[in-house]
Amino acid sequence: MTAVVTKPEDFAIVGENIHTTRIVLRDGKRHRTLDDGAEIVTYTDPEGNPATMSVPDWYKSTQPYEQGQIKHFMIAVRGGTGDDETQQAEGRAYVQAEALRQIKAGAAFLDVNVDEVSYKLDIQIACMRWMVNAVQEVSTVPLSIDSSNAEIIAAGMAECDASLGRPMINSVALERPEVFDLVVEHNGRAIITAAGESGMPSDANERVANVTRLIEEATKRGIGLSDLFVDLLVFPISVDGTYGRHFLDAVEELRRRYGTELHVTGGLSNVSFGLPMRKLINDTFIRLCIESGADSGIIDPIQSKVDQVLALDLTDDRHAMAMDMLEGRDDFCMNFIGAYKKGRLKAKAPK
Repeated sequence: MTAVVTKPEDFAIVGENIHTTRIVLRDGKRHRTLDDGAEIVTYTDPEGNPATMSVPDWYKSTQPYEQGQIKHFMIAVRGGTGDDETQQAEGRAYVQAEALRQIKAGAAFLDVNVDEVSYKLDIQIACMRWMVNAVQEVSTVPLSIDSSNAEIIAAGMAECDASLGRPMINSVALERPEVFDLVVEHNGRAIITAAGESGMPSDANERVANVTRLIEEATKRGIGLSDLFVDLLVFPISVDGTYGRHFLDAVEELRRRYGTELHVTGGLSNVSFGLPMRKLINDTFIRLCIESGADSGIIDPIQSKVDQVLALDLTDDRHAMAMDMLEGRDDFCMNFIGAYKKGRLKAKAPK
C-alpha cells in the first residue's frame, strides 16, 4: 500500500490536549507554590508572555491532588463555569491559549472532552457547552466533540459553529451506533472506533471486522467514507509487544478493503505509555503508521511535528531500535530499555 500522506498537510491532526484527564505534576516544571502558599499552573499566553492559573482550594481536597497530579483542564473548566470571576477569566484564558497553540502547530480539529470534570451528567453537559463556546471564541478550525456519553456529545454538537467547518464526533462505537444519527443531524463527521460491544479487539482481524460493521451502519444512513475517521485503537507495547503490529496490520488491511477515501486515525501516542523516550517512540510509530496508510492522528501537534516525522531517517540506530520494538521484534522491550539505560538513545548533536 502506497502511503496516502506525502506532505505534512495531507495528515489530518486531531489535537488531543483539551481534556479534563490531562495532568501536570505537583512540584513539576509547570506547577509552583508561591511564598504565600498559593499554588499556580504556569503556561504561555498567545502573545508569548508568561501566564498563570491558580490551583483552587477545592482541588486540593481531591484524590488526584493527593497523588501528586494537577488536572489543569479540570481546574480550568470548573473555574470557567463557576461563580468566582477571577477563576472564570483564568479558566477561559487557559483553554483558549491551548486551543491557539494546537492550531498554530497544525491541528485540523480540536478534540474537547470534559467527562472527568464530574460524575454528574448535568454538570458534564454544562461544562461541555461552556468548553465548546470558550474554544470557538478563538478557534479557526472545527471541533471534535469527545465523550463516552451520547447526551454530552449531543450537547456539544448543538453548540458547534458550522462556520468553522464541519464538526466531528468522537466517537461512534458498536455499543452505540445511534450516535451516527447525531452525525447526520449536524452534518458532521465521525471518528469510529474498533472496540467491540463488550470489549477491546484482540488483534488486527477483530479491529477490521468491528469497524467494517460500523462502516456498513454509516453507509445505511448516507454517511460517506470521506466523512469517517477510523480509530483502530492503539494499545501500549509495554503491555504486549504485538500491539504495535496489530495496529499497523489493521491499517494496511483497511486500506486494501476501502481504498483511500476514508481516513485512518488513532491515539498514536498511546503506544509508548510506560516507556522512556516517548517522543522518539511516538515519532517513529507515526512514521510507520503513515507508511502503512494512516492519514490522521489524534496527537499533540506540539510534541510530534509531522514535517519532522516525514523527514526521519529510519536507518538511524535510535529509530531502528524503536522500530524493532514497535514491530514486535524486541521481546518485552528489553533491547530498547537496555539501550536507554546505557545512554545509547540520546539524539546525536548536529554536525
